This record gives sequence, structure tokens and C-alpha cells, in this order.
Amino acid sequence: MAPPVTQILNFSDEAIGKAAELIRAGEPVAMPTETVYGLAADATNAEAVARIYEAKGRPSFNPLIVHVLDLEAAERLGVFGDAARKLAEKYWPGPLTLVVPASEASGIASLVTAGLDTIAIRVPAHPAMRALLSAAGRPLAAPSANASGRISPTRAGHVVESLNGRIALVIDGGPCERGIESTIVAATGGPLRLLRRGPINVEAEERAGGIEAPGMMASHYAPGKPLRLEAESAEMGEILLGYGKVQGDLYLGDDPVTAAARLFDLMHQADAASEPRIAIAAIPGEGLAAAIRDRLRRAAAPR
Repeated sequence: MAPPVTQILNFSDEAIGKAAELIRAGEPVAMPTETVYGLAADATNAEAVARIYEAKGRPSFNPLIVHVLDLEAAERLGVFGDAARKLAEKYWPGPLTLVVPASEASGIASLVTAGLDTIAIRVPAHPAMRALLSAAGRPLAAPSANASGRISPTRAGHVVESLNGRIALVIDGGPCERGIESTIVAATGGPLRLLRRGPINVEAEERAGGIEAPGMMASHYAPGKPLRLEAESAEMGEILLGYGKVQGDLYLGDDPVTAAARLFDLMHQADAASEPRIAIAAIPGEGLAAAIRDRLRRAAAPR
């Protein structure tokens, strides 16, 4: 649990060491990048990623960008075709995010990809973020370090304005060089698609009907079976995902952080089960619990 006051440390070896300790303990920390300050957590730890959402008060689960040190590390997480590899070699490290098919054995928490079969990857250029990636020794999921609905932060003080007391540490690396979020390009087969404009101009088709990207997505993984919400028990032909006092066939847990961490994995298990329908217990509360309910309403919507 974060302390009542968030600590700010100037970028140094000692500060990075403390940030890496927090990352390994499953806690998010705010870090400067060349675009905006990011709220970084271990992308392989679902509960750590859930704490990003908890700190931000994010109203829904969108895919998060995974930060790694180099293209070699990126290729362990995603499948890079020729077009994606050429962009990576030209622009990385830098403010370009590539969305590629996810590798089956990536080890990335399903909460990071929102249950999708693609992954958004970036190799940052900022020395502080690169130092943390090296010290922590793992990929980092890192959306902007601001409370949901607030302006993206380009200075450490901006982070504290909206997240003070919600996270333990902010590393102050000065003002961000770029000040706007990275360009996002999808390279998942067929023509390259521009998902979000940013500092780098890439020749790509802009997605018809608007830009869809991590942090901006409206569509998400949904099961292939009917989904009934706020169930107290399973009806005939249902597999029940329990929460709190409702145990169920599969159990999300008794707190929102645990439930968020398990949500997509258990939804996939339920979708693969023999029962033709899925039921899920009520998840009361605000903040992260409300984000889970929003995600489930999307999954249950008629298609």
C-alpha cells in the first residue's frame, strides 16, 4: 500500500535502485520518459499491473504499452515481421510504439494486453527509464502517470498533483523532451496502420472511423458465450466466476486488485469450459471495482 505522501527523488543510481526494489515488490513507480512521465510496473506481474489501474482510478481496462531495453527484448514478447522490424531499427530507442502479434510464451500478464492477442511495445530513449529497465530486469507496463481524466504529466510535480499518496515514488528526471505520447503503429499483417499520432511521422494507413490504440480503445476481448452479471449462484448450463462471498467454479478473489489481476485469465478459462454460458458474481465498490464492472459490461453487451 502506498504511503500517505509520495516521495520524489532526483534521478540517480540510488533512486533507480529504490525504484527497482519497488518494481520487484509489485509496486508501481512514476518515471520520466522522453514523451511524458509514465507509471511503471512489472508487466509480468498481474497484481502489479492492477495497482497501476488502482492508482490512476482508471474507469476501464485498456491495453498498456510495454517498455523494454532493445529490439532483442521486444522480439521475446511479440512477433515482428519485416515492416515492424524496419521501423524498430529506424526509430528505437524513441517515441514509437509498435503493436504486433503477442508471442505465446511472452510471460506478459493478460491484464496488460486486455486479453487481446496483440501487444504494444516501445523502447524508450530516456536514460532514467532505461536505467530502471536495466536495474529491474523485466519489461515494464507504463501508461501516463496521472489520475484518469487528468492532463498527461511532463514534470514530476504534475505527477504528484494527481497521484500524491497513491504511489510510493516519483523519479524526477526534469521536464520531458517531447511532451506528447508516442506515435503508435500497428504491424499485425497487411498494411501498417496508424493508431495514434505522435512525435514520429510514419507512413501508414490511418484507421478508418478514428484512432484506436492503447489508452484509447473502445473494443476489448469478449467471450464467445453469453455472460450474465451480478450472479449469486450458477444456473443450469453456466460456469460461475465467484467474488467475495460467492465462491463459484472459478474464483476472482475478495478484493479488486486480485480480481483485476485474475480477470482476463479466468474469462479465457470460462470461455474454454464445457458450459455454454458464463455467470459472474457482483463486484461492488468504486475505483478499481468500478473499472472491472465497466469491463464486464462491455463483455456482456450484445454483439
